[in-house]
Amino acid sequence: MSKTAILEIDGKKYEFPIFKGSENEEAIDIKKLRDLTGLVTLDPGYKNSGSCTSEITFLDGELGILRYRGYAIEDLAANANFLEVSYLLIFGEKPTAEILEKFENDIRKHTLVNEEMKSILDGFPKTAHPMGILAAMTSALTSFNPKSVDVDNEKDMYCAVCKTMGKFLVIATWTFRKNMGYPMNYYDNTKGYVENFMRLMFEIPTEPYKVSQTVIDALDKLFILHADHEQNCSTSTVRMVGSSHAGLFASISAGVSALWGPLHGGANQAVLEMLEEIHNNGGDTDKYLAKAKDKEDPFRLMGFGHRVYKNFDPRAKIIKKAANEVLETLGVEDPILEIARKLEAAALEDEYFKSRNLYPNVDFYSGIIYRALGIPTDMFTVMFAIGRLPGWIAQWKEMRENKEPIGRPRQIYTGSTLREFK
Repeated sequence: MSKTAILEIDGKKYEFPIFKGSENEEAIDIKKLRDLTGLVTLDPGYKNSGSCTSEITFLDGELGILRYRGYAIEDLAANANFLEVSYLLIFGEKPTAEILEKFENDIRKHTLVNEEMKSILDGFPKTAHPMGILAAMTSALTSFNPKSVDVDNEKDMYCAVCKTMGKFLVIATWTFRKNMGYPMNYYDNTKGYVENFMRLMFEIPTEPYKVSQTVIDALDKLFILHADHEQNCSTSTVRMVGSSHAGLFASISAGVSALWGPLHGGANQAVLEMLEEIHNNGGDTDKYLAKAKDKEDPFRLMGFGHRVYKNFDPRAKIIKKAANEVLETLGVEDPILEIARKLEAAALEDEYFKSRNLYPNVDFYSGIIYRALGIPTDMFTVMFAIGRLPGWIAQWKEMRENKEPIGRPRQIYTGSTLREFK
């Protein structure tokens, strides 16, 4: 017998079914709440509301579990590459070697960005934030690809996926080249997706460019770890915008803007800004650890603990090893990174942080890697967006294929009642 929930209002009882997910998560199905009772729920931030059902990502913050399409994040990071995980997220199954090769080749066919896009890029001041440029440039892709995607046409949808994966990587790196005053680079179809990212970012015409395999592997893992994370702010934004049947590029652009916020994708940037503040004030980590413990002090350690994970962030365990390998391979001597190491060691040993599960999270380690690679702080969120792209596409695709209704939350009005106009 299926479970139900009983709601009693003014002595009258209403019965609502309990919906159960494949991992035994349970939710009260209140689709008919307003019809039956005339009431709506009030849930700021939607912390207690399931906006949809989804087959893409499972996350258990208490147990530190993250899975894409049923595969543990630990297994995917150890055994798959970013494009393989992208295909899995978007299309639901892990690709065979043959399908994966075709997917990568089909992405290559769409990596050339229309030259007129450079005119749009030229319109931005050199001081513009890369995320602002990326949001605008992604939206502008709609103008060069005006035909709407037929989500019910498998071939049309597949082509849209490859086009988005190909062009987004290029324009993401162009935001960096613009700020640096470098000429724009183009995708090299003889190289892999992640290796191309490094080339697009750092290769200059005057000298050959070679990147370490250790760096490629670390970035590959980072992109995988960021690829999807359930119904977070930017993902929910992509689904909300897409529910109006806005196109894929427009919806992704909205996701980029949502990710830009310091409470979301800007977290790894905040980590480096904190480390720089500590360095500029003498580099005394003990002083700042004491400040973090002081309830009266507004200072907070950025990159420690996580809103969702109540224990160790499973992604942090994976990327911690990669961060150490990158630093060792590159032999980077950087006082900022030395401060990061001291904070990490103290937080992992200090009972105050351990008892509160304030462990270093994925943003802490990703910031360290990006810093070591010479990626500017204001590009960190762009890096996040590149990794999150396949998740956004998968969520948009699922929402459209499920024919979900247009998103339209209710509100409780608390303003003035009727007033006479004089």
